[in-house]
Parts: sequence; C-alpha cells; structure tokens
Amino acid sequence: MLGDLISEEKGKITSQRVLDVEGGEPKIETSFSATGTYRGVETTATVTYWGTPRLGGAIYGEGQAVLMSKDGQEMVTWTGQGIGRFTSPGKTRFTGSLLYSTSSTGKLAFLNNLVGVFEYETDESGTTSAKVWEWM
Repeated sequence: MLGDLISEEKGKITSQRVLDVEGGEPKIETSFSATGTYRGVETTATVTYWGTPRLGGAIYGEGQAVLMSKDGQEMVTWTGQGIGRFTSPGKTRFTGSLLYSTSSTGKLAFLNNLVGVFEYETDESGTTSAKVWEWM
C-alpha cells in the first residue's frame, strides 16, 4: 500500500558519462546533487545512477545515494531501480523503488529498512525533482 509522502527534493545534474556501448545499447551514468526534506528534516543528497534503453522506448536504471542531514549529524544511504521514459525532447521521468539503510538514531532513523516509491524528473537544463512515498 502506498503511504505518506516522505520526501521532496530538487537538484541539478553534475556529470554524465558513457559506461558502455556493447551491442549498440548505451549505458549512461548520471550524477546529481539535490536538497530537500525527509519528514521535515532538511537534507542534501549525492546520487549516481545508470540507465540503458529497452524495447518500446523505456529506460531501465539503477542507482545509489548518500543523504546527509543539513546539520551533518545523520547519514542515510539508498539503492534503487526504476523505469524511465522520455516525456519530451530533453526531459525524462522515472518511477521505481528505493531501499533505505541507516544506523542513525536521530530524526532520520525512520528510514532504516524503509522501502520508498519514487517519481523523478529531469529537464533539458539538468534540473531534477523527486518525490518519495513510503511503501507499506
């Protein structure tokens, strides 16, 4: 069951590179930095994911991230996977799942072993936005 919205973030792509072109299917790595909130706790995120095209115009991707509370006292990691599509020239939208892990005992401790469902968008200027809901 889809639970409450737990996060909203906005960011900017910081780098992209080609990882592989085997079989004519490129595998492209993208990194971005974002700021946002998790249940009211201000955070910064460093994220790297890769994507590769699939039949029918889809893009399959996997990623990982490190979240830090703005005060630097708490750290959380996630791994995720999703399916994306180009929504218009230069714009993509991904949906998928995130698995969180932390040893934090503070305000972000609720993220430990949480599964999130996300929507992520990026535009032609490299601006990113994401929302995450708890999956219960």
